[in-house]
Amino acid sequence: MAELLDRPGPTTRPPGTATLVAAAPPPAEIRALAAVQRTAGHPQIVRTARGMSLFGEHAGGWLALGALGALVDRRRRREWLVATAGVALAHGASVGVKRVVRRARPDDPSVEVLVGTPSKLSFPSAHATSTTAAAVLYGGLVGVPLVPLIVPPMAVSRLVLGVHYPTDVLAGSVLGAAVAAVTRRAFRKGSR
Repeated sequence: MAELLDRPGPTTRPPGTATLVAAAPPPAEIRALAAVQRTAGHPQIVRTARGMSLFGEHAGGWLALGALGALVDRRRRREWLVATAGVALAHGASVGVKRVVRRARPDDPSVEVLVGTPSKLSFPSAHATSTTAAAVLYGGLVGVPLVPLIVPPMAVSRLVLGVHYPTDVLAGSVLGAAVAAVTRRAFRKGSR
C-alpha cells in the first residue's frame, strides 16, 4: 500500500510542468553524498547497507520486531502494539510528506545509485523515519538507548547507497522522533 502511495502518479498539472521537484539540491549536498560514497563505498559496507535497506523497506523489519515483542513480552503486549503502531504511523507520515514535497532522488554523475527504490521520491527518507521511531519507541520498552546504536548506521546506509541526500535522512530522523514522541504522549494519556 505504502509503495503505491509513494510512487509519483498521474497528475492534473498543466502540460509541461514537472511531477517531481526540478530544483537541484545545493551543490554541498551532492558533494557530501559523493564524499560518503567515496569514503564508505567498500563492497562489504555496500552489502551491509543493502541488507539494511531490505530490512527497513516499508518499515517491514521494524514492524516484525514490534510484533515479535508483543508476542514474547505478554506483560507489556499493549505497549508493544502501540509502539509498533507508532512505527507504522511514522512510515505513513514520511510517505505523506514525500507525496507533498515531491523531491527527486539523487541524479548526478558523481553519485552512484546502488540499490533499487520503490519510488523516485526522496524527501524525507522513510527508512530514517521508521528507524528513528522504532529506536525511540522500542528502546523505551527494552530499556536500551537504541537511537545512537541504530539510527546513524541506517542514515549513513541511505547515503552509501546513493538514494538520499543528507537532508532527506536528517528530516526523516526528525519526523520519526516527532511521531514517536506523539505516540508516547498519546499512550500515556490513554493509560491514565
